[in-house]
Amino acid sequence: MLSAVNPAAGVERSDGGLARVIGLWGGLSVIVGITIGSGIFRKPTTLARDVGDPPAILGLWVFFGVVSLCGALTVAELASMLPKTGGIYVFLRAAYGDSAAFVVGWMYLLIATPGALGALSTFFAELLLGILGRPPEPGSWLVPGIASVTIGVLCIVNVLGARLGAGVQTALTIIKVAALVSLVIAAVASPGGSFAHLRPSAEGARNLGVGAASVIWAYDGWIAISMIAGEIKAPERELRRIIVAGLAIISSLYVAANVGYFYALPVGVMASESAGVPQRIMSDWLGPSGALLIGVAILCSVTGALNGNVLAKPRVPFALAQDGLTFGFLGRAHPRFATPHAAILIQGLAAILLVAALRDFDKLTAYAVVVEWSALMFAVAAVFVLRRRMPDAPRPFRVPGYPWVPLVFLLGTGTGLLAIVRGEIARDVPNYSPLVGLGLALLGFPVYALWRTRMRGRRDA
Repeated sequence: MLSAVNPAAGVERSDGGLARVIGLWGGLSVIVGITIGSGIFRKPTTLARDVGDPPAILGLWVFFGVVSLCGALTVAELASMLPKTGGIYVFLRAAYGDSAAFVVGWMYLLIATPGALGALSTFFAELLLGILGRPPEPGSWLVPGIASVTIGVLCIVNVLGARLGAGVQTALTIIKVAALVSLVIAAVASPGGSFAHLRPSAEGARNLGVGAASVIWAYDGWIAISMIAGEIKAPERELRRIIVAGLAIISSLYVAANVGYFYALPVGVMASESAGVPQRIMSDWLGPSGALLIGVAILCSVTGALNGNVLAKPRVPFALAQDGLTFGFLGRAHPRFATPHAAILIQGLAAILLVAALRDFDKLTAYAVVVEWSALMFAVAAVFVLRRRMPDAPRPFRVPGYPWVPLVFLLGTGTGLLAIVRGEIARDVPNYSPLVGLGLALLGFPVYALWRTRMRGRRDA
């Protein structure tokens, strides 16, 4: 049985006081477990409905897989150079200074991560109710209630120790990878399967912006492994292996699953599947028991993505506080469990509030994606700044194909985010725009100015 870290047991700790207990397989489970969550299971219906063209949909999966791999290769260089807890925060601070570092910590604590947790927990609640045969009525508080309890339980698990959290993550990641492989096998075995289903539709592709939001959401999460660098054993060696291998696994599984989906079902059928494309495929293969089995497996997958977000992303505000850029209590490791407990609990509370406010899976995903991937662009661009500013710093790994690889990520992500914003605005969703989250993130700059003034006044006093 896995137990929480005992500080007296001789476990190696990073400079910030966190225990180095996560190895290669634990790290792979984090990157794969966070990234493969709800998107590959929940978004095929959305993509079929909103985009409607199989080649265009597959093109989006391949395109953003390449873009994500380019970003991951770049981050692998930065992580090998600066293998510290906080990841993206550490990179931005080194490249752009304290104000940018504060804003990314603010963003992860109160905006992007709560949005991701809110979306995943909402899907978890919808899926659980579907398995129990109790689909929620419109306007019901049952989904937000279950989502909030789920967030709370996983926050407690991860306060109890990184080793416990990583152990849970590994088990859930094995289940979700097995579920995806089973889906591909079931799709290929489908009696009505045909490669003719992959032909272009007569109407052509429709809203590529909304489609981009769905696919980027499915790839979101790979940056999280850099945030727990302070808890990885031998991070200078292992981080690059985890990041590159993790993205290769994720991209391969995504493309294989989507080819399988389209082989098994025409795009029009996929668009009308309210229960979900995976459930339909497994039901056609094994009957009602197949739909139940894949539903439970997807539930585990979403739980794994939730757990991975709770495990990794509080390390950003933790690192921020360790460097004296925000309230000190956020930077204190729990005296018994060696975890950033305050940051974990605050992020969980913000997620619960966001679930209550938006109460919609697609709104929450777009909200989180636009904010986090905007920050990722600045993180990847930091490689240009740091190569010029710190040319002699040790770099155990250098991004191949520099400068073209990071440029592919920047151009691809920028194009995708613009398409998302245009697509979401075109949908004319009342009282909502993905730019709301970006505006809240930018509020971090005046908040940092106030913080700096406050701290200067304390020193002068």
